[in-house]
Parts: sequence; C-alpha cells; structure tokens
Amino acid sequence: MAKIVMHMQKKNLNTHDKVEVYGLIKKENVYLDGVEVHRVTFEKEAKWSKGLKPYAATESCLLPHVAYVQSDRLKVVMDDGSEEEFCSGDIMMLPSRSRCMGG
Repeated sequence: MAKIVMHMQKKNLNTHDKVEVYGLIKKENVYLDGVEVHRVTFEKEAKWSKGLKPYAATESCLLPHVAYVQSDRLKVVMDDGSEEEFCSGDIMMLPSRSRCMGG
C-alpha cells in the first residue's frame, strides 16, 4: 500500500543526506518520509560489472528505476539482451534486471 504524504517536504540534492561511491559511480541520497531520491553520476568508463556488481552480489540490478538523464548519455543492457542508450533530457523507466554503463 502506498504511503500517504501528510505534509509538504523539501530537501536539496546538493545538501544530500548520504553519499555512496562504487568505483566510478557516485550516488547522492536524499530521504523524505517513505521516499528515497538519488542523484547517480556515472563517470565515462563506469560499468555495472565494475562498480555496482561487487556490492550488489547479483549479475544485474534487481530494482526497477525511473530516472532522468541530466547530461551526457547512459547505455542500459537488460538481462534479456535488449539495450538502449539514453541521452541528456531523456526520462527512462527500467524494470529490474538491468546493467548501466556510463557514456
């Protein structure tokens, strides 16, 4: 069941609550009541297999994502072999079982 938001909340990704670094991938986290928002930065040579796979201990990401590509490009490969490149300004919705690579 979805959580009902009872009051207005405001935070800024520039003053994040937590930063996590996985090789060439940086994840800045902001937490609101029941919601997490992340800004993820992939350096040019960043790859799921090198940065996140060792921490996740899975072959691909098991979480679905809705994201906005702020700049540059990001290639995504799904476990079924399908792939797509997302560019600056694109919004993407990914099911679980994806691997991302910085562009």
